[in-house]
Amino acid sequence: MNMKFPVPGTGGDRYVPYEERTGEESVVFFTRDLSEEGLKKIYDRVSSVLEGKVAVKLHTGEAEGPNIIPRPWVKELLASRLPEATIVETNTYYEGSRFTTEDHRKTLEINGWDFCPVDITDEDGAVAFPLEGGKWFTEMHVGKNLPNYDSLLVLTHFKGHTMGGFGGSNKNIGIGCADAKIGKKAIHCAEGSDNMWSIAEEELMERIAESTKATIDHFAPHVCYINTMRNMSVSCDCEGKEAEPVVVPDVGFIASLDILAADQACMDLIYNLPEGGGKALIERVETRHGLRQLTYMKELGMGNDRYTIIDIDNDDAVITAAEAVKDVKPVWVPDKYNTFWGRNKH
Repeated sequence: MNMKFPVPGTGGDRYVPYEERTGEESVVFFTRDLSEEGLKKIYDRVSSVLEGKVAVKLHTGEAEGPNIIPRPWVKELLASRLPEATIVETNTYYEGSRFTTEDHRKTLEINGWDFCPVDITDEDGAVAFPLEGGKWFTEMHVGKNLPNYDSLLVLTHFKGHTMGGFGGSNKNIGIGCADAKIGKKAIHCAEGSDNMWSIAEEELMERIAESTKATIDHFAPHVCYINTMRNMSVSCDCEGKEAEPVVVPDVGFIASLDILAADQACMDLIYNLPEGGGKALIERVETRHGLRQLTYMKELGMGNDRYTIIDIDNDDAVITAAEAVKDVKPVWVPDKYNTFWGRNKH
């Protein structure tokens, strides 16, 4: 019997320069204004697709995590723009402060997510969304309550990740909407394996992207994406207080109706940071083969890796990634002699 098994792609450790990409261009909005007002301004550029009952998917973080999106910003956004919205989350695959619904509720309170409803969507189990065009899955299990919503605002803290390399909108949905018991296990653990983290590198990136596709296909066209490029540790917010110190400078907000364009633009901004400002995050991404998230999303038809950046701080001028970050200063951190060095000179 001749059986065909999926084979992961390659190249997740190679950055593809913009001039080597092909295809159509999407629109990406950009502001350097990392504040409540900046978040509202960029939200207004992509929010027209939201209607009905709106779910806001964000990473609420492990207890006392220092780098999550500031709660006052989200509180103000919801109060002024989405007073009826609900934050949606799922319990974690690993044991931690969000492993059980009871502990998750306590962590939400500790982290200050108490100003609006928070739906732990897999509290009562899972439901399967169909997936078209995948090679690893034909369906993905998500929290049982997720289909109760009409639209999805994906509000993401863009940062590094121990296994994924980086966590953008793709990971926020692909892992964050998958239920804890079935969906996340299918992404992280090979069938029959005793190692719960047996899937890594390109195969992991592909599984995450397929999970994401199942969810955004369900909500399309009522889904939009905002990436927050602030406090970008190489560690994910799932590491809480144990996250590595932030050595990548803050950049701003990126927003789009195209998930691939949003995540790709963020990575392009990181690669274009002056004086090697993105070095630490680039190293994290490339060593985990995380760039496969982007190339596989393109293969799946999830969006475009070419885009036009609209600078909403400067009369909607069209700018390049390099122009967007040309004035960003590198982070300076003390060394063991209590002098200061630029991370790019280390």
